[in-house]
Amino acid sequence: MAQDTLFSKIASGEIPADIVYQDDLVTAFRDIRPLTPTHVLVVPNRVIPTLAHASADDEAVLGRMVRVAADIAEKEGIAEGGYRVMINCRDHGGQEIYHLHLHLLGGRPLGPMLVR
Repeated sequence: MAQDTLFSKIASGEIPADIVYQDDLVTAFRDIRPLTPTHVLVVPNRVIPTLAHASADDEAVLGRMVRVAADIAEKEGIAEGGYRVMINCRDHGGQEIYHLHLHLLGGRPLGPMLVR
């Protein structure tokens, strides 16, 4: 079994968070240090350390993460104007917590993905 993480403790209710969605596969909650007016993290309830660790058995949870992000974007009123969905993977990708998570970012123009 994978080691508990900050995100697994949020998903289990051990650590409080502003949860905007939860089901048997994923939990979505507001980032405590938002980078945009809407900044929600969507995490699998069970620990998958990075996207590189996901297997074919994880396809349902990966699909649910993306679908939930799109539904939250609609509910948050950012779908029409647009939003960004981002997954960081490992150190060079900027991953800080080794529990796979998707960032839903929006509520203002986000500019280019990367700056040269």
